[in-house]
Amino acid sequence: MSETILTLKDVQLSLSANAGVVEILHDISLDVARGETLGLVGPSGSGKSSLLMLMGGLEQATAGEVHALGQNLTDMNEDALARFRRNHMGIVFQSFHLIPTMTALENVATPLELAGVVDAFERAEAELNALGLGARIDHYPSQMSGGEQQRVALARASATRPEILLADEPTGNLDETTGASIIDAMLGLREQYGTTIILVTHAADLAARCDRIVRLRDGRIDSETRQQAAE
Repeated sequence: MSETILTLKDVQLSLSANAGVVEILHDISLDVARGETLGLVGPSGSGKSSLLMLMGGLEQATAGEVHALGQNLTDMNEDALARFRRNHMGIVFQSFHLIPTMTALENVATPLELAGVVDAFERAEAELNALGLGARIDHYPSQMSGGEQQRVALARASATRPEILLADEPTGNLDETTGASIIDAMLGLREQYGTTIILVTHAADLAARCDRIVRLRDGRIDSETRQQAAE
């Protein structure tokens, strides 16, 4: 039996807005196995990104519990959550979130330095080389294409060898070919390091490469599909 690395139990999420309280997620229960690749799909506004943020402790559940690696994220304060993410998770966003005044190397090395990695710059350089960015190490984000920036963001997320990688529409701003190459690189982390990958995407062909697809609708799990064979 596969080890469960992430569990959500009866999770709900409500946010306050000018018009009142908005219900985002309703009674979500979900288990994710170690080393699994999970695709979260559904229409815009269905709660996919909110669910991913709960999994990473970037949003706190209004009700229910989120457990990752045996720890209850809903009991942690912001500092504890930040330490947990630093030590165990990598996160990739659609809009890259690179620091514009830092080179590619600095963007990847800085989180490693903060985590106390002694050879932060050497590891960052190796990670960038592995993603085909050896010639871009000293370039700033504005000097790189969207695909190159997303590869830097992926290098930053993966350099700490996270057990869980969360990706929110990582190919949303990229063309089809570039997006596919980013997914190839992400799935390579699972093959090489056993990383558990949870991916939010609108692209059916990319979701189809995951072991399992969970479809959300109106803040609820609408269906689950397990692939016959993952690529």
